[in-house]
Amino acid sequence: MKKMRTVQKGRSGEKKAVEYLKSKGFEILFTNYRYGHKEIDIIARDKNNVVFIEVKAGQSKSFGPPQGWINLRKQKKIVEVATAFLQKYEFPGCDFRFDVIAIDRSSGKEMVEHIQNAFTLD
Repeated sequence: MKKMRTVQKGRSGEKKAVEYLKSKGFEILFTNYRYGHKEIDIIARDKNNVVFIEVKAGQSKSFGPPQGWINLRKQKKIVEVATAFLQKYEFPGCDFRFDVIAIDRSSGKEMVEHIQNAFTLD
């Protein structure tokens, strides 16, 4: 039961992120793109950039801000999926980057923070 609510909240956050990105002129290529058991929440195009976006939504500050929830292990999984995606689809002349959209619901309303280049391949 708790898992289902978590999934529903996650999907709600992803939907909000898609709306936000579209309002900023992003072209949404895929949502919930899977490679094996790993997933990237949103893959979008922003001008000449293919952008791999992790969405984090939270209602409590007890675990820190949502963007802080993407540890090195999660970053490596995202990079692995992004690499497979870029091998499958061609985007000549495009760069790529990893963004995070953090949706903070702790104040009772949704605050969206978009962190571009949240992490790199280093």
